[in-house]
Amino acid sequence: MKKTKFYKIHEKLGAKIVEFAGYLMPVQYSSIISEHKAVRNSAGVFDISHMGEIFVRGEKAPEFVQYITINNVSKLYPGKVQYSAMCYPDGGIVDDLLVYKLSADEFMLVVNASNIEKDFNWMRENNKWNIQLDNLSDDYSLLAVQGPNSQKLIQKICNRDLNLGYYHFFNTEISGVDVLVSRTGYTGEIGYELYFKGDEITAGLIWNNLFESVNEYDLKPVGLGARDILRLEMGYYLYGNDIDQTTNPLEAGLGWI
Repeated sequence: MKKTKFYKIHEKLGAKIVEFAGYLMPVQYSSIISEHKAVRNSAGVFDISHMGEIFVRGEKAPEFVQYITINNVSKLYPGKVQYSAMCYPDGGIVDDLLVYKLSADEFMLVVNASNIEKDFNWMRENNKWNIQLDNLSDDYSLLAVQGPNSQKLIQKICNRDLNLGYYHFFNTEISGVDVLVSRTGYTGEIGYELYFKGDEITAGLIWNNLFESVNEYDLKPVGLGARDILRLEMGYYLYGNDIDQTTNPLEAGLGWI
């Protein structure tokens, strides 16, 4: 069973740990309801490092991503994110994912934890352009900071203006660590997701610096239990529960993609 680089922090905080998508993850710290309220009323931080990061690089990378996903990748520009999905020939959903355009010839595809290996193999099988595909999921940590106070909280430790449009991102430095800051989330609240490389020490540095402002902004650690309620309230899908290979995007209400 895999552990994220925040696992020791979760243990120290007394989190209830469960198995999820091959990882030992915190389902709750105090109570699911109080953690849910924290995100809706102030701010909460989630460890979602179990998510997968697959990088697509090469001159033909845009053509490949356009082919492998169902949204219009030509609408993207560096610094823009897009919600999309990959489908089988019969229309069944391989996975839903986020597409980050990093540069003219480089993309990051963020996929569901339970589908990382399947998705990566699917991409390799359909790599007609012989572009470079790298599964760097084990190298990256990912924190989601969500809630009304999230912008003010992160701004205290970020050296760039966080006035980002929804589904936009930039690269910056937080606590001396290179971080991709994305104005995205799975809760329906204003929020940000922080992608970065590093070991347990690096992860702890980011986590601890976020909580330096805890008294001012009432930040609380939040587990997967509250995250599930938050996404259900917004009607966001969870692969394997609401969508899978037996449903197509139109049946799932994703025709807007």
